[in-house]
Amino acid sequence: MLSGILNSQKAIEANIAIMRTFVYLRKYSLSHNELAEKISAIEKRYNNKFKDIYQALNYLIQKDLGEQMQKDRKQI
Repeated sequence: MLSGILNSQKAIEANIAIMRTFVYLRKYSLSHNELAEKISAIEKRYNNKFKDIYQALNYLIQKDLGEQMQKDRKQI
């Protein structure tokens, strides 16, 4: 907010960088949601035909999440 009020060149550049970051995050989140919706629609349509593939993909996703949680946890 302060970078929008100040009139220095550095404040203007910081304000532009902040706005670009929020635009990028918005575009990323929209594309991620669209992708999740498309995958969900495909799963509903072809669930019986590709049940094994979905199980394998879900296993890999859960495995990656578990490994990431182990890396991120606080060490004792």
